[in-house]
Amino acid sequence: MPRLSTVVLTVILAAPFVAKAQAEPASGQKAVLVTGASTGIGRKVTERLVADGYFVYAGARKDSDLEALGKIKNVQALRLDVTRQQDIDAAVATIKKGGRGLYGLVNNAGVGTQGSVVDSTQEEFDLTLRVNAFGPWRVTKAFAPLIVAEKGRIATTGSISGILAAANLSAYAMSKHAVEAFTDSLAAEMAPLGVHVSVIEPGSYRTHIFKNAADRLGAQYADRADMSRFKEPDDVAAAFASALSEPKPKRRYLVVSTEDQAHRTIQKQIAQLVELNEGHAYTYDRATLIEMLDEALAGSRPKTK
Repeated sequence: MPRLSTVVLTVILAAPFVAKAQAEPASGQKAVLVTGASTGIGRKVTERLVADGYFVYAGARKDSDLEALGKIKNVQALRLDVTRQQDIDAAVATIKKGGRGLYGLVNNAGVGTQGSVVDSTQEEFDLTLRVNAFGPWRVTKAFAPLIVAEKGRIATTGSISGILAAANLSAYAMSKHAVEAFTDSLAAEMAPLGVHVSVIEPGSYRTHIFKNAADRLGAQYADRADMSRFKEPDDVAAAFASALSEPKPKRRYLVVSTEDQAHRTIQKQIAQLVELNEGHAYTYDRATLIEMLDEALAGSRPKTK
């Protein structure tokens, strides 16, 4: 039979992170959960939402990140590894106990990776899909009842890599393609329940996502690790804020730091349209395609910049 001290130590190590007590829920203040809130896009989203008047439950894995997030006013840090169901269940219990409800969910936790289909390891492939694709599915499934109760919003971090599948990014691009399908299916399921669903599609911004990948994979992948030449992801945070607040949010928000990234993304979509249209019994002619495009553009928003 284990000694009492061993049992006590085991319980302490297994206990979930508990943030300092927060103030009572403010009247009318909406609560949002942000996963992967420690750095990069997640941290920017957390800071933007707090500035916009939300109360933010900020998910992170490391003690130092949890402590830093917990020091921000109107933020409650939660230990949340989106690959661990016990963490997800504990976060649901904590948020329910908090009595604020949950208006918004930002599925942001993600990992980057590099390597060809032939050279990538099974371990790296599994990690990428577990975090980037299965993570949003598991977290959304767990928190959906709370979101539905408030007719709230769900927004997930995608990527232009979900459209532009480059060489040596197969696992990452595959995971972000999955987010595209997840968003569309979830939106169709949630629309009758009054919940809006969006995906934010960032290009290259200053984050640690590929530095962390290089740390796992080795120096040979360090060429993409330095992202200091790119802008801070403030525009990405602004897109999430729009998805959570606009009366009629878009399904997709493309947010890129260069015109080249926008051009390549839209051009790829047009090329796919042409490929899908050609060489079958129901191919549409150019005039019909232009008519379809005009119909879609009629409901689009004006240029904002």
